[in-house]
Amino acid sequence: MTNLQAIIMGLVQGVAEFLPISSSGHLAVLQTVFGLEEPDLTFDIVVHIGSLIAIMLCFWKDIWAILKKPFGRMTGLLIVGTIPAAIGGILFRHAIENYFRAGIWLAVAFTLTGFIMLLADKFSQSSKEGRAEITFLDAALIGLAQGFALLPGISRSGSTIAAALGRGVKREAAVKFSFMLAIIAIGGAGLLEAVQVYRGEVTTNVAAPQMIIGFVVSLVVGYLSIKLLLKLIESCKLKYFSFYVWGLAALIFVDWLFINRFF
Repeated sequence: MTNLQAIIMGLVQGVAEFLPISSSGHLAVLQTVFGLEEPDLTFDIVVHIGSLIAIMLCFWKDIWAILKKPFGRMTGLLIVGTIPAAIGGILFRHAIENYFRAGIWLAVAFTLTGFIMLLADKFSQSSKEGRAEITFLDAALIGLAQGFALLPGISRSGSTIAAALGRGVKREAAVKFSFMLAIIAIGGAGLLEAVQVYRGEVTTNVAAPQMIIGFVVSLVVGYLSIKLLLKLIESCKLKYFSFYVWGLAALIFVDWLFINRFF
């Protein structure tokens, strides 16, 4: 892996993991268009750690509140919200990795993400006076949205925040719950990958400098992306991401239908 590839992968992880544009979808596009290989598993763990630290820096007060009451209500809500994605990942991982990375699917998925962002904007406009408390039914439905976002091109952050806002949850509570779920999702994925590395099922060919570059870029860009998302939700401007993913979907669809250069 070159320094440039490490920077690109760190950027994708830091930006697309948190902004509602789908990191898995963008990774699939980058690999196809630029001929990048699947990220080295050890490198993938490192950039995920960068993302986790970014979340912790932004929401350390909320994380500390949960740690002080590990058997409290919020812990139960997070467990309920995590179950759908965990089951989906176990049952459909092979299908997701092999059948949902084609050009036509990515075009459809990015288009759906754009509509999800429009809905999130609409819900956000009416959620200022919403509920600050998340119910277990809310958590289950938000969890289903997160499970749906296992598909490349569907934004995890966008889907979970839109689901929470659609349930009448206040913007601040919706965003916080989405990112608390992200800690579990990113941490769980990283842990599974770490187990594979520990067992010797995979080896790494990425040197330390590229590891450091990827980590730093993922952390810094991830932190800035979270701050940007918070401001855009507050001002109801998530529709801008709709225009972006629709444009990307159109380019992919045109290439798939007429040019066949990449997809």
